[in-house]
Amino acid sequence: MSTLTLALGRPTIADRVFSRSLATDLILVAAGAALTAVLAQVAIGYPVPFTLQTFSVLLVGAALGPVRGALSMGLYLVLGLAGLPVFAPQTDGSHLTGLGVLAAPSFGYIIGFVAASVAVGWLAQLEWDRKFLKMMVTFVVGSLVIYAFGVPWLAVTLGVDFGTALTYGVVPFLIGDAIKALVAGAVLPLAWLGVNRLSKKD
Repeated sequence: MSTLTLALGRPTIADRVFSRSLATDLILVAAGAALTAVLAQVAIGYPVPFTLQTFSVLLVGAALGPVRGALSMGLYLVLGLAGLPVFAPQTDGSHLTGLGVLAAPSFGYIIGFVAASVAVGWLAQLEWDRKFLKMMVTFVVGSLVIYAFGVPWLAVTLGVDFGTALTYGVVPFLIGDAIKALVAGAVLPLAWLGVNRLSKKD
């Protein structure tokens, strides 16, 4: 059992599907970053685009737990800073990469992804991902953490007050966040139900 595995704490749904090992942990971390990169390409709007990456971020955190979730989102962030086009595209389809991303209005949200995956992963380890309402609350908590990092960064980079930043960076996404929370509230508990039933058959 790896040192990373020992640090993971209580098992998440990923641990019910895959056996714990360093190799498995590394694959899951990389897979979480890859999934987020793919879903980030579905982007609409500016200065903070509506994407499916936040759904991926919170789903990865819940599935992997706080340690691997944070590592996965940290890898995603590093890949973008290293120059890979993993972040959400601009309105013209181009991608901001490298250190220039630091000046982007939406970069604060990407930093928030790491913190949100920790919060969601911790709640998942407390088994909040096994019931519909608790999973919805978990998703809302994760979204609030992302906004807590994203909105101040947006305000600074755009040179606007906090209220205006909320208008640009939160209000347009509330309906989408509610839909994502409903979907997450159903997906994780159903996944647990399926895994538990398969375990009983074995």
